[in-house]
Amino acid sequence: MNITRRSVLAAGTALLAAGMMLPVTASAKERVVFSGGPAGGTFQVVANAVQVYKPIKSSKDFRVKAQSSAGSVENLRKVNSGKAQMGVVYSGHVYLGRNGQMKNDTKKYEDVMAVAWLYGAPAQLVTRKGSGIKSTKDLAGKKVGVGNAGSGAFANCELFFTHMGVWDKVERNAMGYNDAAQAFGNNQLDAFWLFTAFPSGAVIMAAQTNDIELVDVGKDAQDSGFFDKYPYFSQLSVPAGTYRGVEKDSPSFQDSALWVANSKVSDDTVYNMLSIIYTDEGLAHMKAQKKTFKNMSLDTGTQGVVTPWHPGAIKFWKDKGMM
Repeated sequence: MNITRRSVLAAGTALLAAGMMLPVTASAKERVVFSGGPAGGTFQVVANAVQVYKPIKSSKDFRVKAQSSAGSVENLRKVNSGKAQMGVVYSGHVYLGRNGQMKNDTKKYEDVMAVAWLYGAPAQLVTRKGSGIKSTKDLAGKKVGVGNAGSGAFANCELFFTHMGVWDKVERNAMGYNDAAQAFGNNQLDAFWLFTAFPSGAVIMAAQTNDIELVDVGKDAQDSGFFDKYPYFSQLSVPAGTYRGVEKDSPSFQDSALWVANSKVSDDTVYNMLSIIYTDEGLAHMKAQKKTFKNMSLDTGTQGVVTPWHPGAIKFWKDKGMM
């Protein structure tokens, strides 16, 4: 064997030995972008609450990053495309999206899969006392905050107002809840629409500067056949005393806010995240972030879902005897 060949072999042997002495690198954590919502909305509270929970932050298997968004419709598209791995989307939008029935959008969003029910999100239509606005139809010719473009609030406002025949008769202002409350307080809006859990910080803000009322959208929906046409909505009332000066129950309707995941997120990550959040400590953490989450539990985690589940969620809920 010549000297050059012996040198090459010796160098290779040395490199191999050195490599064997290096520490083994841990497998990369799965990156989970959790898409929330706009400032002042509950979707963003969900995303932030999951991100900051210590057992989630200390996981060796995944890394969660909360990310703001316009809301439900944008989250549907981001999760389906994989730009976000998880998010919050209304059950109705998951259903419509999966079946290619979104407004002006026939695409089928089939990679968005249910992980858990989070809370019920009711419609709230805020006006001033003495405004004369007693029904959605009274909004014709008025300036109305209709939610962020791309949000579930905006999409459901368009759906409901169109059904009521006023969508093209109002002066629409697309803006987030806090901005709408501020504009309302400055007399730049006659009313503003929300589709979020109560009590809403934005409505509380509005009630500090004005005497407010909530329009009886429940009666409007019932009388107009809205529930027959869109059966995934359910009836409820915003209880008296929820907001300053609103001393009677305010009938409304709600959709369910769902935790969803892209179909390509690993089963283990979905299972493990559910296993962390759906403990006594995890649920206490969520409820400490916002009263909206008071009904989150193992018993409620599978309600409000009418579309396919993520396999990791199926395994978790079956293990808990809930599916």
